[in-house]
Amino acid sequence: MYTGFIVMAPHPVIQALIDFSAGAAGGTACVLSGQPFDTVKVKMQTFPSMYRGFIHCFISTFKQVGLGGLYKGATPALLANISENAVLFLSYGLCQDAVRLLLRMDKGAELSDVQKASAGSLASIFSSMAICPTELVKCRLQAMHEMEETGKIAKGHTVWSVVKTVLRTNGPLGFYQGLTSTIVREIPGYFCFFGAYEVCRTTFAHHMGTDKDSIGILPLMFSGGFGGACLWLVVYPIDCVKSRIQVYSLGGRQEGFMKTFTGIIRTEGFTALYSGLTPTMIRTFPANGALFLAYEFSRKFMMDTYNV
Repeated sequence: MYTGFIVMAPHPVIQALIDFSAGAAGGTACVLSGQPFDTVKVKMQTFPSMYRGFIHCFISTFKQVGLGGLYKGATPALLANISENAVLFLSYGLCQDAVRLLLRMDKGAELSDVQKASAGSLASIFSSMAICPTELVKCRLQAMHEMEETGKIAKGHTVWSVVKTVLRTNGPLGFYQGLTSTIVREIPGYFCFFGAYEVCRTTFAHHMGTDKDSIGILPLMFSGGFGGACLWLVVYPIDCVKSRIQVYSLGGRQEGFMKTFTGIIRTEGFTALYSGLTPTMIRTFPANGALFLAYEFSRKFMMDTYNV
């Protein structure tokens, strides 16, 4: 019987493949349900003075470049989320084993919600390495219209021209611009993400008088959305800095994390770090709800299929 969020099976290779595949399914569901809101978020983070708010940015983008503009960067976003969540949930299972080892617990023993949050935080270091290159391309494509309109770059960029520009100007390591801010964002963010998700599921299970795996679809999706909301409330300013670094570096050399962070506060004020928070919070419930729904159900299906 499947009990708990992750229980390592007797066959580590099969278990790892299941976690990897379920994470990829969750990442796909997350992008398909939330990409337009993510596009608006990146535009408002990188060009806050161009838009009066979320609705203005959303409508302006739709009028200027159509529905396709709201899904700009969807291909790298899919690659980013599939790779991030596949590596994240694969690492999450392995990191739970590491937590058990450090705490001298039996293999497969159930972890507390805080212990699972710690395992998720540790796993995020590995997922940061997977997401940074594709997220850099995604963010640049999402803010491409604004970069062209402000004269920072020439018009006519595509996915492959962005990739070639990075390789030509900075080499392969150029795809890791913003890696420091990504890791700084992910470690506390995923502690809150997994912690809030597990605490919310535990609360639902307690009030419904059942176990965490039998709370149903809506409580499961709400728990995923609640976890995502907690993540973004904690790390949003860091994500704003990351987006600035990854987008503005397309037009030339961009300062590192601390200089970009202090520069935003000095020239635009602290509130600029929260520009785009509204579409992010709207997006988090359907996107992260879909992520965990796809993850949990696909993982359970594969676990049952292979009898692990």
